[in-house]
Amino acid sequence: MPSGQRLDGTDARILLALNRNPRATAVALADELGLSRNTVQSRLARLEQGDSLRSVEHRIDPAALGYPLTAFVTVQVTQRLLDEVGRALAAVPEVLQVRGLTGQSDLLVHVVAREADDLYRIAGQMLEIPGVERTHNALVMREMVPYRITPLLERAVAGK
Repeated sequence: MPSGQRLDGTDARILLALNRNPRATAVALADELGLSRNTVQSRLARLEQGDSLRSVEHRIDPAALGYPLTAFVTVQVTQRLLDEVGRALAAVPEVLQVRGLTGQSDLLVHVVAREADDLYRIAGQMLEIPGVERTHNALVMREMVPYRITPLLERAVAGK
């Protein structure tokens, strides 16, 4: 499904059921939702080909891998080097996500670290990237609302 294409109520019902039980087979989803197996399989395939159904990587806690510290780093970049900076950040294993921003900062970088000294090392590595002009770090103290999509799926199923 191309990026930006809206899901219909059936797509949302399938995704909501899959969200409740990520290991469900297409047959199990079809039985639960009262849909044909072919309908569920074709819709899942379409969702997987587009941007609607993403990787389950966000479900893995970095702390379980030895990275208990989370920080968000805003980065100011020389504009003509923005793509190169993005590629260089993607090469840093502790960088989980990079978003382009409007406003005073150009990028928001989600990073994890083993401890404070490790975060200092990562920040230094980011500053060494050609085109990075300035960074500002914000250490996450606690997660208040974890990533979630269920409320939006429920709204889509309800047709709102």
